[in-house]
Amino acid sequence: MTWGARLLVGGLIMLVAVVGVTALRVWQVARVDDQRPSDAVVVLGAAQYNGEPSAVLANRLKHAEQLWRDGVAPRIVTVGGGRTGDRYTEAEASRDWLIEQGVPASAVEAVPEGADTLGSLQAVAATAREQGWASALLVSDPWHSLRARTMARDAGLRAYTSPTRSGPIVQTRETQLRYIYRETGALLFYELTHASVDTASSGLG
Repeated sequence: MTWGARLLVGGLIMLVAVVGVTALRVWQVARVDDQRPSDAVVVLGAAQYNGEPSAVLANRLKHAEQLWRDGVAPRIVTVGGGRTGDRYTEAEASRDWLIEQGVPASAVEAVPEGADTLGSLQAVAATAREQGWASALLVSDPWHSLRARTMARDAGLRAYTSPTRSGPIVQTRETQLRYIYRETGALLFYELTHASVDTASSGLG
């Protein structure tokens, strides 16, 4: 085998190893509920329809509400912008839903910025600096946890994850494998570029 061929084979082996290790990390973090006392529970956005949270978003909000009721954090921060023509942003629809469930308005803060996870978490980090708090418990779907945590920590938050265990994204093994595959690629892209993949149709950000 020529040196060129050896280098090619070695490169392919390294690529497969990196992808495999990243997928394993995504899977491992998805299985962990790292809830702990924090300054805020931060709910990652997903689709909303005229102010009504989608099934994905509603399940995240239910989990965040329970964490707040359990005393994990004094506030819930909802995030996510809106698309052209939307009457509500994801953050506003989420805030309104929580208030309708009996969470006091004073305990819910909407940060209606960001078209993806990276933009939303950078906006949350800026809000945290302005208000003098630093730790965040992130609520999203399991497979999204590692990438969201990585982005939040890079933005300056002391971040942990408590994924929801209900909703359409966690119902079937086929869906789980598809999102692990997708999140592996998205995380590798972020770690290489510190930019976010366009994921408007994914519900994950």
